[in-house]
Amino acid sequence: MTVQRQQSDARVVVVGAGVGGLAAALDLAARGVDVLVLERALQPGGKMREVEVGGARMDAGPTVFTMRWVLDELLAHAGTQLDDHLRLTRAEVLARHAWDASSPLDMFSDIERSAEAIGTFAGPGEARGYRAFCARAREIYGTLEASFLRGTRPTPLSLVARAGLRGLPALARISPFATLWTELGGYFRDARLQQLFGRYATYCGSSPWLAPATLMLVAHVEQDGVWLVEGGMHRIAQMLAQLATARGARFRYGAHVDEIVVESGRAIGVRLAGGEVIEADAVVFNGDVEALGRGLLGPDAAAAQKPKADKARSLSALTFNLLAEARGFPLLRHTVFFSNDYAAEFNDILRHDRLPTDPTVYVCAQDRAAHDDVPPPGAERLLCIVNAPPSGDTRPLTRKEIDRCQARTFDRLERCGLQLGCPPDQQQVTTPEQFNTLFPGTGGALYGPASHGWAASFSRPGSRSRLPGLYLAGGSTHPGPGVPMAALSGRLAAQSVMADRASTHRWHPVAMPGGMSTP
Repeated sequence: MTVQRQQSDARVVVVGAGVGGLAAALDLAARGVDVLVLERALQPGGKMREVEVGGARMDAGPTVFTMRWVLDELLAHAGTQLDDHLRLTRAEVLARHAWDASSPLDMFSDIERSAEAIGTFAGPGEARGYRAFCARAREIYGTLEASFLRGTRPTPLSLVARAGLRGLPALARISPFATLWTELGGYFRDARLQQLFGRYATYCGSSPWLAPATLMLVAHVEQDGVWLVEGGMHRIAQMLAQLATARGARFRYGAHVDEIVVESGRAIGVRLAGGEVIEADAVVFNGDVEALGRGLLGPDAAAAQKPKADKARSLSALTFNLLAEARGFPLLRHTVFFSNDYAAEFNDILRHDRLPTDPTVYVCAQDRAAHDDVPPPGAERLLCIVNAPPSGDTRPLTRKEIDRCQARTFDRLERCGLQLGCPPDQQQVTTPEQFNTLFPGTGGALYGPASHGWAASFSRPGSRSRLPGLYLAGGSTHPGPGVPMAALSGRLAAQSVMADRASTHRWHPVAMPGGMSTP
């Protein structure tokens, strides 16, 4: 059945209230556009989620907030400022790092304090290498911020064009064809430091042996500011949703979008799982683009994105949210416990499709300040993360595999002196299979496609999909994963919607198949 489209308040439908969708909704609402956000969960946030364990709410997704200028600019465009809505504290200590029970290594936002710590830990030559590494990271970031991060789906040619003749030497120095691990060997001889800075590749779910050297820019991003959010990272999502609502956007939670409706080669709305059709002049999809390519949003929308091979996926994770008493090792807010053989860890995951035999473990102690290693009284909220293969849709982990990895995880912590007292009813485990259920089409991959090879950064789709009327936002799109990147993608999607709207002057009515719209 085909009916004539009715006048609708929902001019733009945003599918998904992750950070990218929230940024797009706020940006569009601030421009006076009618926006409806459809989110199948019961709260905003997407991967920036929280869980309840033993009556305590805690972050279960991203734990680090950087590049605050992205949200500063987003909120300024919406007529407000970040400090009016969130209490933020800048972390002077970025993270603590341990390999065994000997003295750990702390990294600081101040380069000289970090250099001194590295000098004490590994010698003056490594401290000199670190200073040179930081200078290189700053140069790479400065080269790529305007030309890549803020650009709409750059290509190698457009990157050169934006840099101009004066910028060509800087582009040459970012070493796009070298791997991160190879470049780190030019600055550090100590294998532990190579491991520490090689971990930057995992920030986008990749291997340091395959990721490009441009990821050294993460060092500069962290030195530019790591912020603690009072109330947890999930507060960012709540804040963005509240601001978007205050500016006229509407949110419907528990709304599962089953299909993107296509008519005459254009996205014209969405169909919910219950059959309800909601019209739209434009649709912003804030899910993983693999869900589109694999036909999970309907066969017509599948044309918007060609699916990638499973081997192109980024890492998944096995996470443990605990309410535990921590004894022994002096945890900071962010602490990393490294495995003995980093290469073997990635071989296990990427070549053998299995959990690592000797995992590196990241622990976020959510009740501690960045600089304070004094434990709170009683049990505290901990999130432990171990890298895992993104095969939650093809080879779900068995209970035996999960239990064995959990035992090895806690053993790694104990080798470094950390004992955790945590009864079984005070912990919640999330597997790649569960992440795939939360984020369909991913297999549990948490960062979209892996950043492997020099061309990977240019292979992410931009804000305009192949299907007219359908726009893309989120960590699987340009400029990449992580809270600030996802927010940037949402702003780029909003800008594309507005630019296309202006170029056509108005969006014309079209026919809607299958029923009446009830926004």
